Amino acid sequence: MSKVFTITSGLENMGALKTGGQGSVYKGKRTGEILTAIKLLPTPIYSESAEDKNFTRFQNEVEKLKKVNEQPNPNVVKILSSGITETGNFPYIEMEFIEGPDVEELLQPPHAPVFTIKEALKVAEQLSGALAHCHRFNVKHGDIKSNNIKFNVRTGNYVLLDFGLAIMSDEDRRTSLRHAGAIEFMAPEQNEGRMYFETDVYSFGVIMFELLAGTVPFPLHDKGETARNAVMLAHMETPPPNIFTLRGKALSESWSNEKKENEMQLPEWMFSMIYRCLEKKPESRFASGMALHDYIVQNSVWFNAKESSEQVKLLKQENKKLLEQNKNLQIELQQLRSGKKSSLPQTSNDNTVVQPKSKATKTAKVFLWILAGLFVAAVFVYALQTNNKLSGITQNNRSVAQTDTSNNLSAEEQQQVNAQLLNAKNLWRDNNKEAALNIYQQLSQQNVPQAMFMYANFALQNKNDRINCNDAFALLEKANEKNYLPATTLLGFLYAYADDENTLKQLNYYSRCVFPSNVYKGAHLLMEATLQGDVTAAQWLDKLNTKPSNQ
Repeated sequence: MSKVFTITSGLENMGALKTGGQGSVYKGKRTGEILTAIKLLPTPIYSESAEDKNFTRFQNEVEKLKKVNEQPNPNVVKILSSGITETGNFPYIEMEFIEGPDVEELLQPPHAPVFTIKEALKVAEQLSGALAHCHRFNVKHGDIKSNNIKFNVRTGNYVLLDFGLAIMSDEDRRTSLRHAGAIEFMAPEQNEGRMYFETDVYSFGVIMFELLAGTVPFPLHDKGETARNAVMLAHMETPPPNIFTLRGKALSESWSNEKKENEMQLPEWMFSMIYRCLEKKPESRFASGMALHDYIVQNSVWFNAKESSEQVKLLKQENKKLLEQNKNLQIELQQLRSGKKSSLPQTSNDNTVVQPKSKATKTAKVFLWILAGLFVAAVFVYALQTNNKLSGITQNNRSVAQTDTSNNLSAEEQQQVNAQLLNAKNLWRDNNKEAALNIYQQLSQQNVPQAMFMYANFALQNKNDRINCNDAFALLEKANEKNYLPATTLLGFLYAYADDENTLKQLNYYSRCVFPSNVYKGAHLLMEATLQGDVTAAQWLDKLNTKPSNQ
């Protein structure tokens, strides 16, 4: 293969890998057998001095990239060297050559048209980790797209490549993106040449959407200027489409029906994360790669176990703790059996709890604690019997895709509902609360569980005076009956901690209402939500299991 030009002494140009408005990438070979990738930037540098602003910018940004590599990260490509080509005076970056397909190729035949949830979670953790690493050193990538993320066949890691935009000037970046950028992955503010940490977060959201739906939110149908402008405008104004509808249509035909069903169980936190990343305003997204990565790590803990035995081990440890506590509670119960008669809480006409003044409630509470512990122990026995189905927590996993099966909405209707929910969220965030409540109220009347949850939750938190406590609590229960996971968690918390004034006071969330106390039912709901991957439910359940018996 003929050489177009010389890179630099000792670094051989072996031909182009790809070209684009942000520059060209060549396969290089150092003296010997070491293969590298070379990024050439389109703006020549004529003077390697402070008088040439292009050179100064290039040097400053290269210094940032060097800092990124001072602490190696397995998901960030290594920068080996940089300089000016001997021919053409083009600035270049030399990177390690990653052997393996990029994500764009992994979505093409013979591969499945979408990633499995497990593999998508792996990409989410590793790519957000790469962004967090770069953002710590004040490096914004600016060009995150599916062919800039490679699967390293040697290590099994996904690696973020191509920092070309990171070292361009604002003007060069603006020109490059306007004419040749991957418009499908660009944040709205990039159309004006602006680039923030939140810009990378937006592109991350597009990647995750593509992995799960088999397409980007706003596809580019041709390379003409009209099509590019249409995509650019969609990023700025149009809500992203329904990821579940697209995923359902894109599932691989080679997958079994059981696998298809399991692969539609997208955890709600992941759904919410993607749409938060795709917010139009930068300030509405995750503030940085660090914040994004922390969120993913915290929420994916129940999906990271590689083998079901690891999950059984966790359940066994929890069960051992509960059995020990139950043993102590039974001893205390024996001590309390001195002729006192247990009295369960009495309920008033409005379904709120009338607190009994008698000391006999201590006996009732101990009894309830034992029931709660025995319930969790029973869950563990069931888990042991079905541990072949535990991997990934897919059994009975309830997701946003299943939140309202009673309405039988069409894909178009569901998309409209999602757009209304997103609009309500934005209105509430912008302090236009009455307008947001109007939307939640209207959708609640249509039995949309997420709207019912939001409308009820705001009322219980004294942020919505349109309905009273009893009606709000009933609406929350209705959302739970429709399998809306956040409703299950909140309902379990309120039942379990209704008598715990200290916890309610510390949270300062639910001071308006008095809630019915039912520790057994609360523990049941919290365990149910925990087994579906809700980290918050797991935390409340853990606190419930370790509460002193005199509370």
